[in-house]
Amino acid sequence: MVLSTTRSTLRNTDVLVVGGGIAGLSAAVFLAQQGVDCLLVERRPELSGHPRARGVHPRAMELMRAAGVEDELRGTPSARRLAGNSGVIAARSLAGPELGVLDEKYVMDVGADIGSLSPTGWCLCHQGELEDVLRGRAERLGVALRFGTELVSFEQHGAGLTALVRDRTTGAERTIEARYLVAADGAHSGIRETLGVCFEGETLGHYLNIHFEADLTAPLAGRRFLMCYTAGDEVRGALMPLDNASDWLLHVVYDPAATDVDSFTDERCAELVRAATGVPGLRPRIRSVSPWDGAARTAGRFRDGRVFLVGDAAHVMPPSGGFGSSTGIQDAHNLAWKLAAVLDGWAGEALLDSYDEERRPICRATVEQAALRSKDRPRLTAGGADGTGERPAVHPGIVEDAQVWLSWRYRSSAVTSWDDGVLPGYGVWSAENDGRPGGRAPHLRLRRGGAELSVLDLFGDRPVLLTGPDNRAWQEAARAVSHELDLPLAVHGIGAELTDVDDRWPELYGVTAQGAVLVRPDGVVAWRCADAPIFARDTLRAVLVRLLAR
Repeated sequence: MVLSTTRSTLRNTDVLVVGGGIAGLSAAVFLAQQGVDCLLVERRPELSGHPRARGVHPRAMELMRAAGVEDELRGTPSARRLAGNSGVIAARSLAGPELGVLDEKYVMDVGADIGSLSPTGWCLCHQGELEDVLRGRAERLGVALRFGTELVSFEQHGAGLTALVRDRTTGAERTIEARYLVAADGAHSGIRETLGVCFEGETLGHYLNIHFEADLTAPLAGRRFLMCYTAGDEVRGALMPLDNASDWLLHVVYDPAATDVDSFTDERCAELVRAATGVPGLRPRIRSVSPWDGAARTAGRFRDGRVFLVGDAAHVMPPSGGFGSSTGIQDAHNLAWKLAAVLDGWAGEALLDSYDEERRPICRATVEQAALRSKDRPRLTAGGADGTGERPAVHPGIVEDAQVWLSWRYRSSAVTSWDDGVLPGYGVWSAENDGRPGGRAPHLRLRRGGAELSVLDLFGDRPVLLTGPDNRAWQEAARAVSHELDLPLAVHGIGAELTDVDDRWPELYGVTAQGAVLVRPDGVVAWRCADAPIFARDTLRAVLVRLLAR
């Protein structure tokens, strides 16, 4: 078959997204919600559907809620079947004696009540279903998706960039003119390599992901865990239920230098499954085998001109803690509103520098946390064959789960300086999510009319000025500044049109009844003023001009 090499212009677009995994699809959804025209290309002909990762942590679920897909995700088959699962155990095999339970202080179980921290919580849907939901949402928002299309090359120029893409079926090549490019092309990102961006870190191990079907109801014995580390003589790995019955994943360690992936035939994989489950006569159906690296790496920069790295192209981390895909979702959300603001003209180009300023330190710290957790897991089986021996202490650098999810703090040109002295906590993590600039706006239960909502539901497509009940001065200032700077700005009075259900507004946000808090479209506190200044309009204008790089 002779492939055509005819070149033509595919289309012009504001943002070209390369990569149709979780980060790329999330970027497309968030951009489309902001009204940005975007085109996504993905070299695979279709989504794989493989359940590689499993679980979306609370902060990422807040963003899925904002994207309008929270209920859809919770309705996926894996999410419904695993809704009651919790905990991590270690055992000789699934049918053998248990050796320990992961019950360290830093672990917050997926079933923990976090209603005071967030309007949502963990969702245990697997990656294949999450990608499918995001794809559907992107299509409904009008995103142009081109599967089976690979990026051949790109060139940046003054006003944007020109990309050459190829249809992998026909060989037809087309050019795309775009203002910006979002690189979501995975851990082995060709875009990152083309830009010469380093990818520093370490490889912790090499693994095979074996997806299999077998009825394990009997050895499971009614248990509903998230993961069972197996430490038998024949295989050391981890079993993960996908439906608490017959659909399973098995992670096993392997050495790619000594063993070829192709040598893991169905029969060999079945032997590994039998050893991990402790069921000698089991005849599992092997659905797929996928190798992966347990690596901990962060790109040296997340921005190169008009190109932005997100997701695995920017960072990779071991699955311990469940931070990986959720971190990529947060990358996309941080970037989307900034691109929209610049494209719509209400922010300056320099605002885009804050993407690297903000996300790279947080991602690097998150990668470190995932690596520390991965290295901590062997303690589960360090107590000997019966699990009763003494175990080593937890690494002192491990930060509690809830802090990693919700209590990061940005330092950048797009937030005001931290105004309250030295923050308690560890590195980029604060001890509390307390309304200071640079942090996620704390969850606050509100009532409008007869409906209850979270303060997080007020954020999305524009900056928001939150005020107390005595807010006339701020309303007038916001109206004047919005008109003068030609930018969208919403004002919401807590205790005025919105009822503070738990009376926590001053406590959580550190302001008085006359104060105000400026929150960015991504739900990050940009600035706060404890009381009303004499010249509220001038103060607010100066803050917005500086933070939006006007």
